[in-house]
Amino acid sequence: MLDLTYESPKPKVIAGAKHDWELVIGMEVHAQVSSQAKLFSGASTEFGAEPNANVSFVDSAMPGMLPVINEFCVEQAVRTGLGLKADINLHSAFDRKNYFYPDLPQGYQISQLYHPIVGEGEVLVELEPGVARNVRIERIHLEQDAGKSIHDMDPAMSFVDLNRTGVALMEIVSRPDIRGPEEAAAYITKLRQILRYLGTCDGNMQNGNLRADVNVSICRPGDYERYQETQDFSHLGTRCEIKNMNSMRFIQAAIEIEARRQIAIVEAGGSVDQETRLYDPDKNETRSMRSKEEAHDYRYFPDPDLLPLEIEQAWVDDIAATLPELPDAKKARFMGDFGLTDYDASVLTAETDTAAYFEAVADGRDGKQAANWVINELFGRLKKDDTDITASPVSPAQLGGIVDLIAKGDISGKIAKDLFEIVYTEGGDPAEIVEARGMKQVTDTGAIEAAVDEIIAANPAQVEKAQQNPKLAGWFVGQVMKATGGKANPKAVNEIVSAKLGL
Repeated sequence: MLDLTYESPKPKVIAGAKHDWELVIGMEVHAQVSSQAKLFSGASTEFGAEPNANVSFVDSAMPGMLPVINEFCVEQAVRTGLGLKADINLHSAFDRKNYFYPDLPQGYQISQLYHPIVGEGEVLVELEPGVARNVRIERIHLEQDAGKSIHDMDPAMSFVDLNRTGVALMEIVSRPDIRGPEEAAAYITKLRQILRYLGTCDGNMQNGNLRADVNVSICRPGDYERYQETQDFSHLGTRCEIKNMNSMRFIQAAIEIEARRQIAIVEAGGSVDQETRLYDPDKNETRSMRSKEEAHDYRYFPDPDLLPLEIEQAWVDDIAATLPELPDAKKARFMGDFGLTDYDASVLTAETDTAAYFEAVADGRDGKQAANWVINELFGRLKKDDTDITASPVSPAQLGGIVDLIAKGDISGKIAKDLFEIVYTEGGDPAEIVEARGMKQVTDTGAIEAAVDEIIAANPAQVEKAQQNPKLAGWFVGQVMKATGGKANPKAVNEIVSAKLGL
């Protein structure tokens, strides 16, 4: 387990013209289920297909077409709930949420209001090394996505693409436990990481596969604590929902600007209207989209075409048995087994591919040195080339081979960096490259001593300065390394130089 200090939320305080104000934030994250088929039809979920290519009769609401539940999507929702330490509801049911959108052919969305598939859970958000707190999850429910309206293809008409219609979403609803923009981004980052580890959502925000509706309200200092004691929402300000956020940077900016908008309204004697708003990053403002509906406005009722879901506990247990090692457990293991710092372990466990790569390099080797080479050399080079670790030209075996050569004393750190560049650009076995190109480190003390003697004899004035100021001995070390083409063992060079100068 991670050694963490749990802290109460530290609210972002914004100074208004008259008072100080605190932020209260809850989030509804829509995570697209990783499934090849939609929630209620067999149509493909492939991204980037031609408009309206992935549409079945069910998706387009043809008369008489009935939805059929995709069992795999249910399994993915259960897996997500287990990964978030949430209650799994063995009984759940689907409801119709009635509203009109041009890209919603049925005129209603199939969702779960009254009986969601997953109940209360939590997300552990690390705010800084060693300091964390829990954000409570209220529920996770399954629902179908709507299509997409396109307004920029013709000056007089809008078009509708139904490819997304019916794609399975998990709506992950948090409690209003988040107290600032940075914390909101940290929560989304951690949630995304867990989903990717579980394999239940790819977390691709650019494609809209993970997007958040952010509920923002303001309150006076002390009001949030009163809410926590009573669970009475009247202690909190009226919330506004910022819709469809798919960027960490924009989420933070939108929360900040919306909070300041609400403060200005309240301090001017007005009242905040509960509504849905959109964030405009170009103008850095939120603008009204529509009044925020309550549940009764959607006329929810049980979907008559779908039977309730009755799940067996044995099936849930089987899913639980296949859960992977999750980020916090992996991070704790890396710190314990390999002696890594909190920072290095966090970097190496950020993605499953990164963690797997590092473990392959560190297997049977010094974990700290393996981490240094992965984080500093490999990541730096990949970033320069804008390349993902899954496409790394250097395999774990090759990087491990470089670490082995350093450990055996065959090459110095400087030579190792030159060797890494060769392997990165040309490929090949590191040990064979060292032999073929004469890169092996000079460990023969006799040869090193001869080089030291030659440089000392040629620089008597520098010898006198070094004997008066031992720090200047480094000049001789540099000259010896230069004379040997960087192949001399640095430790041996330092020892021989010090002995020859009488230091």
